Amino acid sequence: MTYCCGILVRDGLVMIADTRTNAGLDNVSTFRKLHVFGIPGERILALASSGNLGLSQSVVSTLNEGLTHPHTDMVETLLNAPTMFQAAQRIGRAIRQIHEREAAALEASDVQVDVSFLFGGQIKGERLRLYMIYSAGNFIECTTDTPYLQIGEHKYGKPILDRAITHGIDLYDALKIGLISMDSTMRSNIGVGMPIDLIVVRRDTCTAELVFRIEQGEPYFHDLRERWSAALRAAHKAIPRPPYKMPT
Repeated sequence: MTYCCGILVRDGLVMIADTRTNAGLDNVSTFRKLHVFGIPGERILALASSGNLGLSQSVVSTLNEGLTHPHTDMVETLLNAPTMFQAAQRIGRAIRQIHEREAAALEASDVQVDVSFLFGGQIKGERLRLYMIYSAGNFIECTTDTPYLQIGEHKYGKPILDRAITHGIDLYDALKIGLISMDSTMRSNIGVGMPIDLIVVRRDTCTAELVFRIEQGEPYFHDLRERWSAALRAAHKAIPRPPYKMPT
């Protein structure tokens, strides 16, 4: 299992992904799930994956090598996609291509064909965008009404984002809330764990302002976890106890 979230606000984009993969309780490994592609000043693209690790790695490798267009024979990659929408379509094509090639063998071995992606970034001359791409290769786009998307084990972190994220929030406040969402998920699900990879992209720069990996014991994240736990304890103590009584 995994947890990845993307937050698209007025000033930019934040994407966060854990690195834990599980093949049973005694087989826990670390793999990067947040992949960054870019040409500084021209485009910055980030792809976070969830689901079957073998499938997601095959999709990323296919995108790196390129997809051959059936009519023009042009090799299509994320770095030569003219728009973010067409780049998202290429990811969908890569997923379907892997499905067509691998599905029969995986199903014969009783392995679930399951993979999904968050894809965000900006190409020069276009607006900053964030997509969720499903296992079938179709996708949806993030909007100002709900300025975040999640994949993987999302239910534990969603209430944090629902209560705190708005389109107009500061970019680094969005990062802070995203990290609280990640911490809440890690506390409730052992299938999500550190290190944590993140990227921050400021709108209209077409470059990454921050690419960072949070390792176990990193001071800021440790402090954030302790402060959030203390704030929750203080909040529930400050709320009056329910006044309900049995009717007489």
